[in-house]
Amino acid sequence: MSGDRLSVEGGNRLSGKINVGGSKNAVLPVITASLLSSDPCRISEVPKLVDVEVILDVLADLGARAAWSDGELTIDTSLLSNYEASDEMVSKMRASILVMGPLLARMGKAKVSMPGGCAIGARPIDIHIKGFEAMGATIRTENGYVLAETPGLKGARIYLDFPSVGATENLMMAASLAKGPTVLENAAEEPEIVDLANFINSMGGRVRGAGTKIIKIDGVPSLTGCEHQVIPDRIEAGSYLIAAAITGGELVVENVIPDHIKPVIAKLKEVGCSIDEGESSLLIRPSSRLISADIKTLPYPGFPTDMQAQFMSLMTRARGASVITETIFENRFMHADELRRMGADIRINGRSAVVEGPSDLQGASVKASDLRAGMALIIAALAADGVSEINNARLIDRGYDDLVQKLNSIGAKIKRA
Repeated sequence: MSGDRLSVEGGNRLSGKINVGGSKNAVLPVITASLLSSDPCRISEVPKLVDVEVILDVLADLGARAAWSDGELTIDTSLLSNYEASDEMVSKMRASILVMGPLLARMGKAKVSMPGGCAIGARPIDIHIKGFEAMGATIRTENGYVLAETPGLKGARIYLDFPSVGATENLMMAASLAKGPTVLENAAEEPEIVDLANFINSMGGRVRGAGTKIIKIDGVPSLTGCEHQVIPDRIEAGSYLIAAAITGGELVVENVIPDHIKPVIAKLKEVGCSIDEGESSLLIRPSSRLISADIKTLPYPGFPTDMQAQFMSLMTRARGASVITETIFENRFMHADELRRMGADIRINGRSAVVEGPSDLQGASVKASDLRAGMALIIAALAADGVSEINNARLIDRGYDDLVQKLNSIGAKIKRA
């Protein structure tokens, strides 16, 4: 994972077979949920990612021990001794806030640095806080930390103001050891929520309704260790499909759950690609001429915000105007400026971007502003004339396991500086 710059030679068609790894967005909450039991948990299909290493560092700081071998992770939290997730740890990754629910449930205390140093209302950490308070926790903030305490969590009926994935996961974990039943209304419906519920239930938990807007959790006195296999990464799968589409290649994407990326498949068909669905694989055949299409990011099962940047890259090569509307996150069009450096015609108007195509993309020196923006720049560089340099490439390592080797195996020419 060393090296912070990628050199991508454009003009090579991606074809063959590529395998999708375990889901980044599923494995992080599953790892934190291991804190709920003092017994060892064994998790398989764990991707080798920077974010996984960060969350394991957070757990080690709390007193947990982890052994990692060939994609299998064994976590032992029997010697859990600390309830504080330091600023040094949490500042590296927002998902570290997910330790709060398990710590509160198991130890009665949790002290967690505010993610990224932001105010509680800036992004929906306030939804986590309201939920914990409804379950009987006392919350206060001091010196940039959130301190939660409880003599014992109690089940509650909690309505989430927004279907936040992180809040749904955090409250689901806390409720699994609370006294009595908890009902989460307007819950997030992502497949990663279902995977976490399956993990908790494998530990002896009682979670029903995951994957719907109403999740019911009956608290139990204790949870045991278990074995669990993480679901495939739907964002990784979608990224490979778009990479094949923009290069005009025929690609089989293996170890994928097609139902998890229905909106991406639908849009790829709309722009002219042909896709054959297998039980755990997808075959994409290229379009002779890409057609523009509009997208609007929405909570699952809508079009995922984590695929917006990659789709924008694809639309730079499509005929006509595409309108891309981002409803989930602010400031998620930072990749547009970098794509313009490569010759794309993109106009930003508030939360919408208009992409006029097709543009003849040229190799350029560009910079990744975040994980998915970095993948979008790789996708654009694969279709560009000449060589592109993608700086800040370490951000891409947060979500794509062994990306350079995987892409090179299907025809890309990428070097890590």
